[in-house]
Amino acid sequence: MKAKQIQSVKGMHDILPEDQKYWRYVQKKAEQLLEYYGFERMSTPVLEQAELFIRSAGEGSDIVDKEIYTLKTKGGDTLALRPEATAPVVRAYLENGMNVRPHPVKLYLIEPMFRHDEPQAGRYRQFHQVNVETIGDASEAVDAELIFLGYKLLESLGLENFNVQINSIGDQNCRPAYLKALKDYFKNRSKKLCADCKVRMKENVLRILDCKEEGCKEAAKEAPQMVDFLDESCRLHFKHVLEFLDEAKVPYILNPYLVRGLDYYTRTIFEFVPDEPPAGGAASQSTLLAGGRYDRLIEQLGGAKTPAAGWAIGIERIILAMKEKDVHVPESGPKPKVFLVQLGEAPKRKALPLFESFRKAGIEAKSSLGRDSIKSQLRIAHRLDVRFALIFGQKEALEGTIILRDMDSSIQETIPLEKIVDEVKKRLKA
Repeated sequence: MKAKQIQSVKGMHDILPEDQKYWRYVQKKAEQLLEYYGFERMSTPVLEQAELFIRSAGEGSDIVDKEIYTLKTKGGDTLALRPEATAPVVRAYLENGMNVRPHPVKLYLIEPMFRHDEPQAGRYRQFHQVNVETIGDASEAVDAELIFLGYKLLESLGLENFNVQINSIGDQNCRPAYLKALKDYFKNRSKKLCADCKVRMKENVLRILDCKEEGCKEAAKEAPQMVDFLDESCRLHFKHVLEFLDEAKVPYILNPYLVRGLDYYTRTIFEFVPDEPPAGGAASQSTLLAGGRYDRLIEQLGGAKTPAAGWAIGIERIILAMKEKDVHVPESGPKPKVFLVQLGEAPKRKALPLFESFRKAGIEAKSSLGRDSIKSQLRIAHRLDVRFALIFGQKEALEGTIILRDMDSSIQETIPLEKIVDEVKKRLKA
């Protein structure tokens, strides 16, 4: 009987060779921009104590209630696959004594995350993010810098047709009055709410504004706006953020109903949303970049009161948007200059040391050691558009020579094997 074929886990996906150029391109652009602006790369473990996310994201959040992958170890610990990066960064900041470094501490990660979510276009259960965090600065300039960097990163990736949506959700001083007003508003509209939002009414009414169900969106249309409840400090903070963005010429849309799905956010929050969602993807899943300020999270996780802010982009969604916009991405890696054609057992055995000689000389070379047909190998050389083909047969292996073929003129000449690297290097410079 034919063995049953094993499929990938639902919601997980392979990144095939033809897509790797997109991944390298996005990572390279992110690294160049962020490191120029003083951010340092770090990594955190894929597994964390589950308590970290329960304390940071909050009981009743979608991450904790529905999406988190947890497991019990043999020692009885409850661990979780990392569903988001901010809480692990804060944990690492505290655990590794980064609080004694000069502030702000500016960090970024490019890592996989895991959420047991319903797979859709651009949305997977294992997905990858670029995360950016600035710790230790409460200034409005930090919020504006982060939004500016997100704008410039997407622009550098060829994505220009998106909206920067921004809002302030206040802080612990002014938000309680808003939450009370929101509860009073939805109390008379509870019949229109989905089952999840009826629970949110009791646990975190703010999250109703983030629900994508049509009935809930309709019920929220005339809900109170947080901007009307901001105290003087939060109002001035938000005003100054907008002034910084105006000066930096970053266009934005004030969205009074924008909220974030995690408990730790305070004051400025923002999302970058395409003018049109990617084909085959719901508008609710099209957000390219999202983040905000989280001034209470470090204290919440056992540290001193420390302001912080950050954002994340989903790399899969970015690549999907780039493909939709037909963004040109250059082939990754240097273009090969030489193709080694080998014919017979002796040349194949000697081909690897010769190939290594070209690598050490900094000359990009390609070969197809498993093929025996000179025609098929030369076809590959033509497809790669190399300058030279090196033909190495049984006769050449015995004589210690190799045939150098100019692929443009088809002129061939025999060169001593020990001189071939220097000869190719000289001709490439000519």
